[in-house]
Amino acid sequence: MMLTHDDYTVGWVCALSVESAAAIALLDVRHEPLPTKRSHNNNYTFGRILDHNVVIAVLPSGRYGTTSAATVVTEMKDAFTNIRFYLMVGIGGGVPTKYDVRLGDIVVSKPFGKHGGIIQYDYGKQTGSGRFELTGSLNKPPQVLLTALANLDSNHFLGTRPFHTYLTKIIDKYPKFCHPGKNQDVLFEPHYEHLSGEDCSACHRAKVKVRRDRDFSGPVIHYGLIASGNRVIKHAPTRDRLADEHDILCFEMEAAGLMDTIPCLVIRGICDYSDSHKNKAWQPYAAAAAAAYGKELLSHVPLLDVELKSPTSPGLTETLEKLRSTDVEDDRSMLLAIKGKRAHGTCEWLTEDCRYMTWLHSQGSKLLREPEVNSGHLERLIVPNYLTAAMAG
Repeated sequence: MMLTHDDYTVGWVCALSVESAAAIALLDVRHEPLPTKRSHNNNYTFGRILDHNVVIAVLPSGRYGTTSAATVVTEMKDAFTNIRFYLMVGIGGGVPTKYDVRLGDIVVSKPFGKHGGIIQYDYGKQTGSGRFELTGSLNKPPQVLLTALANLDSNHFLGTRPFHTYLTKIIDKYPKFCHPGKNQDVLFEPHYEHLSGEDCSACHRAKVKVRRDRDFSGPVIHYGLIASGNRVIKHAPTRDRLADEHDILCFEMEAAGLMDTIPCLVIRGICDYSDSHKNKAWQPYAAAAAAAYGKELLSHVPLLDVELKSPTSPGLTETLEKLRSTDVEDDRSMLLAIKGKRAHGTCEWLTEDCRYMTWLHSQGSKLLREPEVNSGHLERLIVPNYLTAAMAG
């Protein structure tokens, strides 16, 4: 059976095609596409993840940032009115200093202090001392997702981490998402700028920051604040200053456009260190890791029956009621009040039509007319005849 727009209860939003590819790779079942409104520009992928029907949207190519993200989810909200919550899943730039965030790790937005999980680092005011002060705060994730986070974190504490299995399955099936190798996780000193080229082969290894080896494999999950804004952070001193001021774990460019518009949680796989040494080598693996975590998170969200929303537009309920079966006596009185009585001799031909006479003396059947026929005169003949036949019968 083909599903409808009303059957989808989870929205999954991505900024890049590599992120949406990772999400699609995680689908347990892929569904047939559904039609979109002519005025809409979004393109969706439909499927099922565990027990949830999920609709995946990706931002237009080359159109990143908070405004583009807000435009996409606005159309999503209009098209899928039964979506309970959204997941913004993809890659981000990590802050490696305070919390030992490394490439391939996962950062999940979580309320901290006065912030709901996302802060807009480029929205605020300059103080007299020259310090940039953030103003306002964005909404926190919905309660159902915060509860799911707590349950998931409890399982991780006990050593149960299904997202590792999900991640392995993606990599086995699509090797492009494979781990680049620990030797490719290189962190340079904050004030050492990238020299040239698309990779760091020309950069001096003496400037690499030495870190202790981890005694376990696989991504580490970090919970806390994610910074969002309309410009890419690729300057380590700026990264560290903002992180120190606001306790930031990673940077990205879309979430601030969503949090006050939809109930949303943000999941980011770390693909670089928000410095001048950025490259794309870690993007596929980081996207897959974030998507795998998103799938595990959905396993902790209870499935609810979809209940269609009652019409709320003014007058809509009344209009729908008028389309139901009505009382013929009320119809006759209203008709005569509006249009008056039938002119003598008009429409008498109808009483000689065998189809009309069959309908008149039957029960439960419908009488249809050609659309171009003037219905007013016919109604003023049919209704009294029907009442007479009903009383006689």
